[in-house]
Amino acid sequence: MLLVDEAQEMSPAVLNELRLLASARFDSQPLLCVVLAGDTRLTDHLRREELLPLGSRIRTRLATEHARREELLACLQHLCASAGNAALMSEPLQHTLCDHAAGNYRILATLASELLAVAAQTERPHLDEALFLEVFTPPATATPRRTALPR
Repeated sequence: MLLVDEAQEMSPAVLNELRLLASARFDSQPLLCVVLAGDTRLTDHLRREELLPLGSRIRTRLATEHARREELLACLQHLCASAGNAALMSEPLQHTLCDHAAGNYRILATLASELLAVAAQTERPHLDEALFLEVFTPPATATPRRTALPR
């Protein structure tokens, strides 16, 4: 199995080579399963004339949209429970993370990962909104002093 992320960046020649490498004796003997992951540009890319043979061989397509807040929350709760600590994050923190994830599971996981790393370094047993503010609030910058301009 070959998993290609950011496949929309691949040239048509490389994608066609993958198509040829994936099977022997035309399409009768599959040798390789290729999973192409990319954004909406990938779908447009596969509509190009030189990629129609590849596009016609794709068996399953999964186009995802922005996840709803409820979907993100369910995912986050599932991940915490699967990791063995369903109570790791406070409920308000879970909602805050979902609000800041912009409908994107990867952003949600990245935010949670950053919080978990800081919590592990500081030996915190529970993640809450105070930690979120500590980690993600930009540091206050000093206000520059205004000097009187000469008249």
